[in-house]
Amino acid sequence: MESGITREKALALLKTYNKEPFHLQHALTVEAVMRFFAEHLGYAEEADFWAMAGLLHDLDFECWPEEHCKRCVPLMQEAGCTEELIHAVCSHGWGLGVETEPEKEMEKMLYASDELTGLIGAAAKMRPSLSCTDMELSSLKKKFKDKKFAAGCSRDVIRKGAEILGWELDRLLGETLQAMAATEAHVREEMQALGV
Repeated sequence: MESGITREKALALLKTYNKEPFHLQHALTVEAVMRFFAEHLGYAEEADFWAMAGLLHDLDFECWPEEHCKRCVPLMQEAGCTEELIHAVCSHGWGLGVETEPEKEMEKMLYASDELTGLIGAAAKMRPSLSCTDMELSSLKKKFKDKKFAAGCSRDVIRKGAEILGWELDRLLGETLQAMAATEAHVREEMQALGV
């Protein structure tokens, strides 16, 4: 699986269209989570591609939220991204005005984990530690069931993600929490390196 773009160039592209620290942190978080899952699920040789899809998945969201997963196509084509990477990025918007359906395991993982990383991140900010490293699955499940908490994180998409992966919801919640806990320090270092 080839992405057609270096991480350095992808990061520059991301920063061109994303200025908000929240969006940059989300991109870095999903990148790290996707790399974690590639290695965890037996796709270590594809880890760079999985991570690249995570890094660029919301490339167009900050500037063009109403054209999310559509406006990114010409931006990525111009940057030299492969059609395979573009398909992967677009597929995470499936069912939300985007017809590109997740097909490969990597695309299903991106679809399933994107909204969930936002929910876990919001839950971490409510903790005294401001971290997910000490968060229990039971605590996350309570936040998931509370529809008023992080209402912008679609529970339906998270459930659908677990379903298309063939996973129980608890497995998706638990393993994504594990992925975020394992990569949290790295994401913090990346944010500092960006000067954010």
